[in-house]
Amino acid sequence: MKKIIGLSFLVSLVFLNVLSEAQTPTEREQLVQELEALREEIRYHNKLYYVDNNPEISDAEYDTLMQQLRDLEAAHSDLITSDSPTQRVGATPSEEFKTVTRSLPMLGLAKAKDEQELWKFDRQLKNLLDWEGEIEYVFEPKIDGLSVELVYENGVFTIGSTRGDGMTGENITPNLRMLHAIPLKLLRLEGETYPARLEVRGEVYMNKNDFELLNEEHAQEGKELFANPRNSAAGSLRQKDPAVTAERRLTIYFYGSGIIDGKTFATHWKKLEYFKSLGLRTNPLNRICYGIDAVLEQYQALKKTRESLPYEIDGIVIKVNNLRWQEQLGEISNSPRWAIAYKFPPKQATTRVKNIVIQIGRTGSLTPVAELEPVEIDGVVVSRATLHNQVEIERKDLRIGDTVIVERAGDVIPKIIKAITSKRTGIEQVYQFPDFCPVCGAEVEKSEEETIVRCINPLCPEQQQEKIEHFVSRSGMNIRGVGPKLVEQLLAEELIHDAGDLYRLTHEQLIELTGIREKSAQKIMQAIERSKRPTLAQLLYALGIRYVGKQTAQLLAEHFGSLEGLKIASKADLMNIQGIGLKAANSITRYFHDEQTARLFVKMFENGVEIAAPDAASLSQHLTDKRFVLTGTLEAYTRDEVTQLIEQAGGRVTSSMSANTDYLVIGRKPSSSKITKAQKLGIEILDEAAFQKLLIGG
Repeated sequence: MKKIIGLSFLVSLVFLNVLSEAQTPTEREQLVQELEALREEIRYHNKLYYVDNNPEISDAEYDTLMQQLRDLEAAHSDLITSDSPTQRVGATPSEEFKTVTRSLPMLGLAKAKDEQELWKFDRQLKNLLDWEGEIEYVFEPKIDGLSVELVYENGVFTIGSTRGDGMTGENITPNLRMLHAIPLKLLRLEGETYPARLEVRGEVYMNKNDFELLNEEHAQEGKELFANPRNSAAGSLRQKDPAVTAERRLTIYFYGSGIIDGKTFATHWKKLEYFKSLGLRTNPLNRICYGIDAVLEQYQALKKTRESLPYEIDGIVIKVNNLRWQEQLGEISNSPRWAIAYKFPPKQATTRVKNIVIQIGRTGSLTPVAELEPVEIDGVVVSRATLHNQVEIERKDLRIGDTVIVERAGDVIPKIIKAITSKRTGIEQVYQFPDFCPVCGAEVEKSEEETIVRCINPLCPEQQQEKIEHFVSRSGMNIRGVGPKLVEQLLAEELIHDAGDLYRLTHEQLIELTGIREKSAQKIMQAIERSKRPTLAQLLYALGIRYVGKQTAQLLAEHFGSLEGLKIASKADLMNIQGIGLKAANSITRYFHDEQTARLFVKMFENGVEIAAPDAASLSQHLTDKRFVLTGTLEAYTRDEVTQLIEQAGGRVTSSMSANTDYLVIGRKPSSSKITKAQKLGIEILDEAAFQKLLIGG
């Protein structure tokens, strides 16, 4: 196999040559070599992406390579070769499948890098069309899947193929027949006959939940993981055994066509409506937009909600709606003039693992974190990614020094998708999980029941930091102004050793700390004072007892009614409460029999903390045993407030939906997948007004 030139070295070479012109035979020969090296690099990644479904670089980095080649060839057009990657759409079809030559090529799309390029595209079209008004566009989400063409003859599905190089694709008809979303025979329209030949094009994709499940199965079986849903869809569709494809839960949206015999349309939108009437799925998020302003407005709206979609999209595509104009505009190189893609900032990038370090959680859990060479993803510089636990490191075979694909989705903590093992040089180091806490030096406990490793020293400084941060959090005792930096400072100055010491702090101690002024100190003391009347459930959650989340804290508070009753409860007493299992019962009894817990309570109660009696409103139990799932943002309540109100009325809030769920409460920007699941399961869906009515007993 040919040696591939490194990406960073290649980038510097290309830019040096764009700035200068080859004047001598020697310089020209060097330029030819550099061009061919860049082409060879792209061919290599094309094969990994399109044929092997195992990319080594992110889509954004691939696009950068292609743009550099286009720029260089534009500056030296006499050096363009017929086999350059810029002269074809995708990759050569695999020899494992027979090929299909299509009637009309499946073209690629020009890409706008920013809003300015989108405006430029619009101006160019208006000049070519000699049109002064706004152009009507069809706005379509750009699904990150695999493009295919299906041929229907007299309404019957006869052949299906991948895009391949545009004109020639792989015949994957048996596999496409496994997709339930693809009709084997089209619906018949009243008063119409089927087109003798209909060539329809679409994007096959895998929903995010199904992608996660597939990777979990691969991990359990020791198989290589897919980098993203796009690669899993491609890999699933190109199986030799169609039965494997059938198990993968693929689906499809249709977006365009080749030849449609005997049928004409005035607009692209009318064509999409025709597809839908035949039983061919089209994306319900497609829109008609009048002008680029409307396009950009839809782009921003979709960008905000993309994480809630059940499938991955990496941008948008806009197409001139008027089909006569499409024909008039024609094509340029290997893309139509009348369409353009505008991508979202990438969610994935490749970088290198510099080191793996350990973070200690409030319950003593040791969480490995990868320190990365900084890389920008979606406008944010990422330098760390969670690795969850030792099992995850082993499952993904991650090593210090590895080149990896890292992903940042929405506000979720960045995670490493996979290591690129082909880039290993032999100097990478297998990570050895520590046998002792790296902070306090105490032994760690490896439970056979869990994948988590824990520091067994309750006085571990980093555990105390995390415990106190949890204690003062909004869902805990809600002590505003006491953030991570102040907690760290208080511990370092030995003004506090646990959460109980917060109630011994004085105004004078606070103003002596660096960065704390008179007014800040006063506000912190007021916040501490306000926190001295928690409900029992609030206090139990704030204590950070292992396995005691908000729901369990509420159950304990309702059952025992007082802290004293809970302190003397046996393991059997606890397990008699529905929702309390063995692990939680063991943890709770161990916590309340610990001497440090006793000392903590002494500090708190001697300094004015007093558990508040429950509100009268909380005694109404008209939602007893009703299960709720929340999605979206409500106008009148925070999520914590909604949860508290439901629990006070006897109900429960769960994160996942099942046949046992009674209500789905939806706010602004709800999860479409949760709504779909609720509809399938027959779960009652409540908007905010209906929820408020239910809450007051209506």
